[in-house]
Formats: sequence, structure tokens, C-alpha cells
Amino acid sequence: MVLKLNEFRDKLAGCWAGKNVGGVLGAPFECKRMVPDVDFYIQDLSMGPPANDDLDLQIVWLAAVERYGRNVNASILGDYWLSYVIPNWVEYGTGKANLKAGIVPPMCGDVDNTYKNSNGCWIRSELWACLAPGHPEIATRYAFEDAIVDHANEGMYGEIFTAALQSAAFAESDREKLIDIGLSYIPEDCAVARAIRKTVECYHNGIDYLEARKIVHNTAPGTFGIQEYKLSEIPKENNEGMEIGEPGFDAPENVAFVVLGLLYGEGDFGKSLIIANNCGEDTDCTCATLGALLGIIYGASGLPEKWTKPLDDKIVTMCIDKTSHGIWVPDTATELAERILRVVPGFLGQDLCDAFAEGGMTIECLEKEALLCNKTTDYLPLINGNGKSEELPIRDLCALSSYVARYQFPAFSVMVDYEDSVFFTPGENRKFKVKVVNSNTMREQQWVKIKLYLPEGVTAVGASTAELPLNNLYLSCAEKEFEINTEGFSDSRLELIVDVSLTGRHSNGPVKVVLFAGK
Repeated sequence: MVLKLNEFRDKLAGCWAGKNVGGVLGAPFECKRMVPDVDFYIQDLSMGPPANDDLDLQIVWLAAVERYGRNVNASILGDYWLSYVIPNWVEYGTGKANLKAGIVPPMCGDVDNTYKNSNGCWIRSELWACLAPGHPEIATRYAFEDAIVDHANEGMYGEIFTAALQSAAFAESDREKLIDIGLSYIPEDCAVARAIRKTVECYHNGIDYLEARKIVHNTAPGTFGIQEYKLSEIPKENNEGMEIGEPGFDAPENVAFVVLGLLYGEGDFGKSLIIANNCGEDTDCTCATLGALLGIIYGASGLPEKWTKPLDDKIVTMCIDKTSHGIWVPDTATELAERILRVVPGFLGQDLCDAFAEGGMTIECLEKEALLCNKTTDYLPLINGNGKSEELPIRDLCALSSYVARYQFPAFSVMVDYEDSVFFTPGENRKFKVKVVNSNTMREQQWVKIKLYLPEGVTAVGASTAELPLNNLYLSCAEKEFEINTEGFSDSRLELIVDVSLTGRHSNGPVKVVLFAGK
């Protein structure tokens, strides 16, 4: 399918206009377990719309993409997060604190992060969908890099799902097909997937949406709507039978409420947003994400003027540090869309985006049947690797432990498995694994050398060096588990270097491993 310039521009503008509309509608009811039962904005918009953190965080990411293009990753996004994002609340603050301590992604999104399963990252999926329209396998890969800065597990699955949904919406408009596409990118047994499937089941069984709200909630109980209440003061009206979940376990039900609004709204923009808003909980997020999705499907030209006119296309930010002059903040949703439009050709590359097509830029989207996630099992392991990507399909990638750190070098990639902890017990042995995979593009058969450089007081148990064959067959790798002894080490922070090099090549890949004395 070919997406032509004018259609793409309309869908792109629709995405951000819809995001803005939904965020403004839902903002007054955020953090409330209630059924608002309103059918329009309740704010005074005569001076313009209120600030929307769901939207402005993505402006920071866009600044990173404008500089680094397709090379942007979690490490780069983490640096931008530390420099330009103001809030320190819950998962945002924990991710920043972990990054400052030297804990790299994806571990920075997991360690001591009670809100790793909450809503702060799936609300940032639109940028990746817009940069990779009709290519959910690309959009989700960058959404993963985004999510692991400050989230893990269900929070991250939420962003993978919404990025796939929104990217596919540039090429597919059938609501239930879009849901199937999104589900194909996340683990089948995760809570986000279970809550979404329960939503679809309620819809097909003709269950009233307000009853479905309770059923979906109890499938994966969250706590976002009771953060401001004493347990004894949680409102009983419309909330009878709703269970209390774990603090921070908010993404599954709220992502499902996006799907609930999508299905029960029957394609009507305003009705869909009102229904999502009536589910309560994280209303600005659910309505904004749904508004963006419907904006992509219908385009800016297809959005009701009733909803867009009061906002006058304006966007207002609240989370961006502007004092260092490092972030250019747009004034309107249209201006934001146009900035993204300019980045897309370099982001997608010449094979997917023809910037010089007659009549203007065109984008080669995946055909509808190809929008679903690829599987590792599509090919036989260890079969000839030529022509096959060594990148893990996103469902497999996001199912990795949050304690597997990944590093990309020109001729190979490295994964360091911390084995479920960033801590070591002083005086005891500590194990970790190093895995090396051949480059996607430099597919020569190689030998790889993995060598440890240890601080004083730390010794290797067994060999500190390994030399292994590094084949280029599908899913082949070189892997070594190392063990160190910390009996002579007295510091609270242990830093060692894993140096990876290929025989006959000048380049190497040093990787720092950081462990903390404690748990």
C-alpha cells in the first residue's frame, strides 16, 4: 500500500489534533474512580487549552530524533529525559534516579520502580507510529526503547500495543483488525493482553459498557483512580464490586479502556471519547491515546469541528525544561505534525519512503496481511542466515528480562544478562552472562573474544577470557557465563569492563557492568 503525501499529512495532523482533544476532555477527571457522565469539555477554553503532559513528553523525543534519526535508542532518550523533562513523580522520578546512579536501560525502568506497570510510557507511542506509518514492526521497536527508560513489564507492553495499533492505523481502519495487530506484538499471557481480550469479549457478548468497565477492571485491577482517596473514602457510586489492585499496576486496565472506547464508540469520534472518559481512572491518557488513534484513521479533515475548534489547534506544555534552550517547542498541533513530516524520510530510509516521488513524498506501507508481528519461529533455527534479520521480533524482545542490557556495535551486538538483579553480596560469588550476535549487515563468520577487566579486589572464578566461534546462521550466537568473587572488594559500587572483539577486525566493543552492594 502506498501512502501519498496529502493523505499522510492529513492523518499526521489528525493524530495530534485528536491527541489534544482527548487530553483536554479527560484532564479534569484524571485520578478519579468515577463515571464523569459529561458530553463535552468542562473547562473554560477562552484563553486556550490547558497543558497536556501526554503530548509534550513526545516533543522531547522528537528533538532527539531530529538530531540522531534512526540511531536513537534508550540510552540517548535517557540523556534527553535527564536534561529536559521536569517531573520527578513516581515512575518518571524513579527512572531518572536510576539513570543518575548509572543503571542503564532496561534496568533503570525496573529497579525499585513500583510504578513500572503504570501509564507514563504508553501515552508516548504516537511519535513512533507517526515516524513509521504502516510499519508497526519499526514503530514498536522504538516504542520499546522509549518505554524501558522508565517502565518495564506491563507498562512497556502497553506502549508496544498502542504503537502497533496507531502505526497500523495508517494502513488499516478496521477496529478489530487493529486490535489483533496490536495484540500480536505483546506476550499473549501478559495482563495488558488479558484485559484487552476481556474488553473484546464483553463487546461481542453485548454487555453494557459501564458493566464492561467493572469486568475489565477486575481482570487486572489498577489503583490509578484511588490515588487521591483514603481507602475508607473511595466513592461507592458506580464503583461497587471494583477490586483494589496493587499500587502502580495501572497500564492493563487503562489501555483496555482505550480499546473499550474504540469498540463501543462504533466509529463515532465524540461518542468513543465520551465512553473512554466515562471509564474513569487515567482519563486524560485514555482519551488522548484514543483521540490520536481515531485522528489517524479519519485524518484532521474528518474530525468534528465541534471538538477541534475550541482548541484552535493550540498545544500547551508543562513538563519540558525550556531554560536551556535545547528543545524547540511548537505552538500548534499542525506545527508539530509538520516537524515530524520532515523527519520521516530519513527515519524510514529510501527503501520505504520516496521523498522525491512525483506529486510529493510517498510511503510504502506494509500490506494489511503483513501488519501482524513476525515470529522467531518463522524460520528454522541455525538455517542459513542470509536475508534474514537477526533482530528479535518485538514480542520476543519485550519478553526478555528487564535485566538484560543490550549494546549495538557495527559488526556485532552484545547482551549482558545481570540475572535478575543489579546487586551483589560482598564476599560472595556473582554470575552474569554475555551473549554476542553477528551484525545484521556484516554477516561474515567470525571468532569472538570476550575478556573481563576487573577492579582490584575482584577475581574471576575460572576463566576471565573466552574465545568462541560467532557464526552467521539464523539465531546463532556466542554465549559465556562468567563468575566473579568479591571477597577482597570493599566498595559499595562494583564496575567492571566486558571487552568484546572479533579476530581480524580492528573494532571492539567495551561494555561497563555496574553492580551495587546490598540486596
